[in-house]
Amino acid sequence: MKVSQRAQAITPFLAMEFGKRAAALEAQGHRVIRLNLGEPDFGAPPAVRTELQRVAAQAALPYTGALGLPALREAIAGFYERTHGLTLSPERVVVTAGASAALLLVTAALVDPGDEVLVGDPSYPCNRQFLSGFGADVRLVPTDASSRFQLDLAAVQRHWSARTKGLMIATPSNPTGTSVPPAELAAICEWARAHGAWRIVDEIYLNLSDAQVDGTPAPTVLAADAGACVINSFSKYFGMTGWRLGWAVVPEELVPAMERLAQNYYICAPTPAQLAALACFTPESIEVCEARKREFAERRALVLQGLRDIGLNVPVLPDGAFYVYIDVADTGLDAMAFCERALQDAHVALTPGHDFGVSGAGRFVRLSYAASREDLSEGLDRLGHFLKRLRG
Repeated sequence: MKVSQRAQAITPFLAMEFGKRAAALEAQGHRVIRLNLGEPDFGAPPAVRTELQRVAAQAALPYTGALGLPALREAIAGFYERTHGLTLSPERVVVTAGASAALLLVTAALVDPGDEVLVGDPSYPCNRQFLSGFGADVRLVPTDASSRFQLDLAAVQRHWSARTKGLMIATPSNPTGTSVPPAELAAICEWARAHGAWRIVDEIYLNLSDAQVDGTPAPTVLAADAGACVINSFSKYFGMTGWRLGWAVVPEELVPAMERLAQNYYICAPTPAQLAALACFTPESIEVCEARKREFAERRALVLQGLRDIGLNVPVLPDGAFYVYIDVADTGLDAMAFCERALQDAHVALTPGHDFGVSGAGRFVRLSYAASREDLSEGLDRLGHFLKRLRG
């Protein structure tokens, strides 16, 4: 059977590949510390789990509309108003089968074959795979510690061409946990808008960002650019990875195309997950999520101190998400070899930078601190012993 060129062009998702290798070691009886995946260990808020049990007892769980339950779209719009002070029409909210489906719909709605799209390097691999899958010419823009591993206006201007039709930015970013400063993001979007280009902004980790200096929450890009297409998810802040529920906020003129695409690609997001997710937006559930956000900040401090203690360099301190981007160049191993040795010798699963781009990929490793404090402490201890053996 002939496999399509599209499928052949997609490289393995190394975070998942190292997860498979970890599972194989566990099957042999080893305890593996999994710091390779961005999967919160908390699960959904208690009220959401309770609501799912109630919903599951219903005799019928029919399809919803392709754009999602009206009540859930309204609840998401209300979340933006309460959290960010942003008045948002629920008509612009599209509920999707995970953030991946939101990316699927937005890229399908915007990308034509041959369109050039700017994406920062490093960046989450699936984002650019969606773009490439619809024929985009993805232009990876190298970034480094000086720009916090994020696109800035100067880099966008340097790499812009007459063929550039759009850009994709994730803030905070996977794999680095760093954010684009709001003023810089606004300037980038204004440049793109002035040049007739669309803007996709991945805000999956926005609500796990550090507060601004004045104590207010990190702003959504929609506060500066109402025409941006925003991707978000219930997976990270709400801890609902396996529920496969996300959303997009798009300009009103894009909604009909999003609806047609959703109808044809997957009909609708899972009905039980949508119904239960209404309980995410109660004061009780929000307080649970805010407490977990504070716990992530404490885990980050634990990990950063632990990495300093064992002599691993973090060139840019993260300010959101739950990732640390580690420079392993001075260990004498490239990122892939480091991760392979760490898994085989120390039974700690990490993700090599090769997952996230080309520029500098061989020297960086991503660690996820979405695991428990106990696992983080044990993982750091194992890595410390591994490095001692490595360094002789």
